[in-house]
Amino acid sequence: MTYYVVMFDVVTGGAGFIGSHLVDTLVAQGNEVLVIDSLCAGRRETIARHIDSRKVRFVQKDLLGDGWQDAIQGADRLFHLAADPDVRQSAVNPDPTMQNNIMATYRVLEAMRRHDVPELVFTSTSTVYGDATVIPTPESYTPLEPISVYGASKLACEALISAYCHSFGMKAWTFRFANIIGSRSGHGVINDFIRKLEENPAELEILGDGKQTKSYLEVHECVAAMLYTVGHARATVNTFNIGSEDWIDVKSIAEIVTDEMHLPQTKFRFTGGERGWIGDVPKMQLAVDRIKALRWKPQVGSRESVRIAVRAMLTERQNPQ
Repeated sequence: MTYYVVMFDVVTGGAGFIGSHLVDTLVAQGNEVLVIDSLCAGRRETIARHIDSRKVRFVQKDLLGDGWQDAIQGADRLFHLAADPDVRQSAVNPDPTMQNNIMATYRVLEAMRRHDVPELVFTSTSTVYGDATVIPTPESYTPLEPISVYGASKLACEALISAYCHSFGMKAWTFRFANIIGSRSGHGVINDFIRKLEENPAELEILGDGKQTKSYLEVHECVAAMLYTVGHARATVNTFNIGSEDWIDVKSIAEIVTDEMHLPQTKFRFTGGERGWIGDVPKMQLAVDRIKALRWKPQVGSRESVRIAVRAMLTERQNPQ
């Protein structure tokens, strides 16, 4: 006789971009899933079918408030994806980033400690590396000197998580993401380009000089990498980069977007400078040797990821949920 263990997974930010794709996969695996999301950035529609079929329990709460903590009692694992992801805005108004990233993570850790939830999966960012001088950048790179408030907030969260794991007997997986792109994404360069072109197909403003070159990975690949790693790395604190093994510049992304939107006559206008905004990292590619040592590697590169994402995002705009 075969026995199947049903996991009880909690996903904060589970109605958001990456979170909703993660929820899809966890439901497909037959797990019991609880989503906690304030819906300030996420959309209930992304997981509505799971809620309606009672495969997902949904708690609409802000992690900075109360009324959600008792719901995680008995959970096997908590995926903490809820965050303020806006790197540019963090340079204009840092407080929401500090509150929604650092303080919210502290409150999640405290709730886990009080309710004996043993495992945490945390989504960090490549921006913790700052202007890295080693590219591709490995997880062991030092010094970690973020150049954005957003990157600093995520690095502070990583430190908190490590401390809680070593102090209270938890395990954690921290994933430093490259640029994750795809359907349901509400921000980022592709979303900005599509929106600008819808407003003015004749000209596209590109922040910076268009030579900013970074790694991009399609969201389904990202979720697969996360779940594979959780199943194959079992240290107290496990830190892994997730990204593609190549990169693409912003001008090339603009060319793919205009091509997919059938706008061959669009003129590009560059704002100038090597950074698109304060805190922008002009060159970023993550080394993925550590995750490859677990026998996982990305199946698509940056250019293919961008084209898949553009097509998915354009289809969504034509057929909104």
